[in-house]
Amino acid sequence: MKRARLVLADGTVFEGESFGAEGEGIGEIVFNTSLFGYQEILTDPSYKGQIVAMTYTQMGNYGINDEDVESRKPFVEGFIVREYSEVPSSWRSQQTLDAYLKAHNIVGISEIDTRKLTKLLRDKGAQIGIVATGEARNEELAKKAASHPGLVGRDLVRDVSTDKPYEWTEGPWSIEGGYTKGAPTKFHVVAYDFGIKRNILRGLVGAGCRVTVVPASTPAKEVLALKPDGIFLSNGPGDPEPVEYAVENIRELVGTKPMFGICLGHQLLGLALGGKTYKLKFGHHGGNQPVMDLETRKVEITSQNHGFCVDLDSLPAGVKATHVNLNDNTVEGLALPDRKLFSVQYHPEASPGPHDASYLFERFVKMMENERG
Repeated sequence: MKRARLVLADGTVFEGESFGAEGEGIGEIVFNTSLFGYQEILTDPSYKGQIVAMTYTQMGNYGINDEDVESRKPFVEGFIVREYSEVPSSWRSQQTLDAYLKAHNIVGISEIDTRKLTKLLRDKGAQIGIVATGEARNEELAKKAASHPGLVGRDLVRDVSTDKPYEWTEGPWSIEGGYTKGAPTKFHVVAYDFGIKRNILRGLVGAGCRVTVVPASTPAKEVLALKPDGIFLSNGPGDPEPVEYAVENIRELVGTKPMFGICLGHQLLGLALGGKTYKLKFGHHGGNQPVMDLETRKVEITSQNHGFCVDLDSLPAGVKATHVNLNDNTVEGLALPDRKLFSVQYHPEASPGPHDASYLFERFVKMMENERG
């Protein structure tokens, strides 16, 4: 195996083995606690600008297939694992993880102490790092990492959003026949693509929605011209505050139609309602985050992927918190009932992760039903 290095901005160096592409990948390093689902994680556009380190030991053991992608391509800047499995074992596998990363020019590193790395990130916070092959000196790589702009203040949504509107018709997956065509459509939903995952779209179709996906910069008047029954605000990468055009459009749309936001869409909605956001120390990334519904007091185990959070104290009167993260008490859901909107910070569509929160798609449909009368 060829050698590879992970060099952090603070000068810390991890030496390991290379898999995937050769070269360099630079970005903010985050750790993900999911036990499986590496293909969905790699293709989640919310990871644009980031290098993902998996805390579970073995990756690549079930290969890659064409069905489990969450977007048009992987968006991670690099991939870090403890142990890479060269020989996949799954009836669905079509190629190895190594071949997939090579095809998309993503540098991977294995055989490093991911436990030590995770503890470092928990203690010091997310850091910029470089996964590199080749002969560059560690000092040069650390200097390059230290000069990288990071995520704060950058609009990464433009890099991942669709260029033009399109209709989405694919429904949820079943083991008998793969992806379905979904239920008969009852409502038309216009979904803003800030970096949308495909399983979100499948969840909307499965709930009985006809879905039109529009670019992140689509003006509010063009969305309303499509005559939607509801408006969906998607997940996406990075800092919400620089995405000012989205905040302005959402502000115009608030109260016009029922609205549902997930992850970055939740943060952008919080900004549109007059709140502020802030960067978390190391973010929430994984499929085992406990969240409490403050109305029912029920706890959901959720899939999450975000590094920023809405500041609840900054929100105006009338906006209420609906969910809270039980690990750190950060806000995980907002609602403004008289304006027909709600949002969650986590991912009810899972992929990967638990399906505890999939009922939220039905809640959105119910809101549209009530609006019709």
